[in-house]
Amino acid sequence: MSSSCNGLLAALKECLLRSDCVIKQGNLPSDCLRDHLEELPLECQQLRRATFECKRGMLDMRNRFRGNTVGLQYDHLSALPTPKNPTPPPSS
Repeated sequence: MSSSCNGLLAALKECLLRSDCVIKQGNLPSDCLRDHLEELPLECQQLRRATFECKRGMLDMRNRFRGNTVGLQYDHLSALPTPKNPTPPPSS
């Protein structure tokens, strides 16, 4: 698979592993996606839809020349470094 959807797939996997469907009910993440979709948090549902759109964009001939842009926004956000110790603003 192309690397344009990897960020979305990783985020979807993390979201599924943190969901109540997997943690409390003990279901597999694949079972949660297939049979318990309405029980998943809204974030997981949105990531599932975005992943679907990203995979569909890989097959769309109109987008093949321009490149798949569905997952790129997420890749850019996840690539930003997070500050470990944010410095407080200087006091006057």
